Amino acid sequence: MTQRISIFVDVQNIYYTCRQAFSQHFNYQAFWQQVTQGREVVRAVAYAIDRGDPAQQNFQRILQEIGFEVRLKPFIQRSDGSAKGDWDVGITIDLLDAAPVSDVVVLLSGDGDFDLALKRVKKDGAEAWVYGAPGLTALSLIQAADRFIEIDSSLLLERKK
Repeated sequence: MTQRISIFVDVQNIYYTCRQAFSQHFNYQAFWQQVTQGREVVRAVAYAIDRGDPAQQNFQRILQEIGFEVRLKPFIQRSDGSAKGDWDVGITIDLLDAAPVSDVVVLLSGDGDFDLALKRVKKDGAEAWVYGAPGLTALSLIQAADRFIEIDSSLLLERKK
């Protein structure tokens, strides 16, 4: 029987952690090939912030071409200079909804806020996998997962020379 997989990507988290850890961008195509090989994709969602700039729109189109549903929230700049654009609640709801219809639920994020959601995913019968940057993924998230896969050079875009 083919394993059913659901994939959820915290785009902002992965962008900043890969930039901090490796000074490189994440390779979504390589990730897709690795995680979906021999599996049936139930759902794949990339959660991002919409700033409306052309480079970001091109990136979102690439994600869609790979196979992701792209969900966007507007970027909100507060008067004090801080910004808001958080997908934690949306990702959590989708993780919980995916568990009963998936054999494996994959979260691409290092955010420890998702640890309780992963525990619930496991309770609902799915395996919980986390892909994250070593040293920048919350220990509570790693411990909540059945499997932690470290982002390494095979999942990064090569630097432009």
